[in-house]
Amino acid sequence: MNETWSATGAGVLRLPSGRLVRGRGLRRPLPDGPAPDFAVHLLGKQPPEVPWEFRWLRWPDFRLPTSHAQALAVLGEAYARADAERVEIACGGGRGRTGTALACLAVLDGAPADEAVEFVRRNYDPRAVETPWQRRYVSRFLG
Repeated sequence: MNETWSATGAGVLRLPSGRLVRGRGLRRPLPDGPAPDFAVHLLGKQPPEVPWEFRWLRWPDFRLPTSHAQALAVLGEAYARADAERVEIACGGGRGRTGTALACLAVLDGAPADEAVEFVRRNYDPRAVETPWQRRYVSRFLG
């Protein structure tokens, strides 16, 4: 079993259950400390290879995932793995798509869908989840 993130690490979000997930922007340098065990890259185009396991969720900038079924599967895997591994969620800038995905993880963790965006803005980045359709996506993530 691997260890999860330090709760005080850069970009680390503590979900309501206590699980820790790191959000970041891929255009920025990798933060100090351990590398992820698993990452989800939220990009419109195929991401470059990284030395850890990752899933690519096709998600163009300022938009929504191209496949909701794939988003459910990939974010569900990330959520499950965050219980015992260092899981990172990352897009280009680390705010819009990353914040939206983190809010979806909060919903999977039991947060009310209508409160998940504010939870992420309060605990991760005040400017997370950048568009009205991203906010709406979170509110409808589980149906």
